[in-house]
Amino acid sequence: MRTAAALGMAALAVVSAAVPVSGVDGVDGVDGVWRGEGYGTVISIGNGALTGYDITAVSCLPGALRGERTGPRTFRTADGLVATVRPHGRNRARLTFDGMLGARTLTRLPALPSPCTTPPPDGPLPVFDTFWHTYAENYPFFTAKGVNWRAEGERARSRITEDTTPDELYGVLCGLLRPLHDAHTGLLASGHEPCVNTRPGTPDYAGDPALRGRIAEVTDANLGAMELRRFADGKLVYADLPDGMGYLRVTGFTGYTDAGTFAADRAELDRALDAIFTPTRVRGLPGLILDLRVNGGGADPLGLRLAARLTDTPHFAYAKRARDDAHDPASFTTPEPFFVHPYRGPRYGGPLAVLIGSLDVSAGETFVQALTNRSPRPVLIGQNTQGVYSDTMYRALPGRDWRAVVPNEEYLTSEGNTYDGTGIPPDVRVPVFTEAELSAGRDSALAEARRLLATESPQ
Repeated sequence: MRTAAALGMAALAVVSAAVPVSGVDGVDGVDGVWRGEGYGTVISIGNGALTGYDITAVSCLPGALRGERTGPRTFRTADGLVATVRPHGRNRARLTFDGMLGARTLTRLPALPSPCTTPPPDGPLPVFDTFWHTYAENYPFFTAKGVNWRAEGERARSRITEDTTPDELYGVLCGLLRPLHDAHTGLLASGHEPCVNTRPGTPDYAGDPALRGRIAEVTDANLGAMELRRFADGKLVYADLPDGMGYLRVTGFTGYTDAGTFAADRAELDRALDAIFTPTRVRGLPGLILDLRVNGGGADPLGLRLAARLTDTPHFAYAKRARDDAHDPASFTTPEPFFVHPYRGPRYGGPLAVLIGSLDVSAGETFVQALTNRSPRPVLIGQNTQGVYSDTMYRALPGRDWRAVVPNEEYLTSEGNTYDGTGIPPDVRVPVFTEAELSAGRDSALAEARRLLATESPQ
């Protein structure tokens, strides 16, 4: 490991010892080399492609961000997103993705940094150092989590030698992440199960098919609905309940079609919402229960798209910012605000009860956050959400097919606070999918939502 002063000297050397790149199309074009603000990346554009490099003080590696050119300023990435680079002043540009919120600021570099053009060192120690620096320079929440990353890293590095096996190295790196209890951190290593860490007490929904089945069975039995209508490959479920209320369950904001693109998911979501929020239904619903207790996340823009069907007035959703200083976890880019704008067609603006819990994760949580300034304000029922909001970066490690998964953003309330770590708390706290609830076939959160919506003022 290096001291802070050494880190700064290393970063300066990476940029100054550069290799010229051909294909630059002038200060008003987008071809050339760019440094991304706040994301530890360098991007090279030319010869029909966009290539991202993951930069730390000790490494520069080709990263997961790659795209084929589909227009003068657009690129199709391997995961089905459309990346767009637009000039934004002299030697500046803005990078956006159709499945993500916000724009990344880019600054033109004269050339590709020379470390990006040479083979990276291999072996357990370079892998460890790159992994440690990736978190040290990007992760914002060490203080909030009570983790001294430098001290933990020094202890862990003392266990690494050139003879350390891949299994041993994986165990050391995964062990570094466990105290963070952050479901958006991880290690993807070939030949190993993904290293994923959740908040203590979170049910093992992903790894326990029996639990998934019990949750679905108990929830559906307590609805008492004559018909459950399923949309978007089952990710959306709607029912008109016997008491006249509506029930909408959303288990994710991705994976709606086999196409695997954000554009296809968006179109499928719109079709589902058109079928659910019909003019007749939105006029007649006395209340709507929105069930997000199992929501694996996905694309934030789809959450805002659904929120637009649930309001009659514009309101603030959240602001987003990214860590932008390798040495200071408290330094961030300027927050970029986002708003919910009412859908122009049929929409529901009446009483709303939202069921939440620790299996409500990522984009499922940003969606809840986007509803909290709605009028009338929804009542939140259940348990705290998981407490992970940032888009995740998949960062390369040298010499092998391993990736570090790291968040670097905060989603802020209108007061400038974040729910990272704690999750969004409910207004009414009741058990969610506990063993006692499931064994008794009981769904207290759903029952409480029905009771509150039946009153005159559910808030």
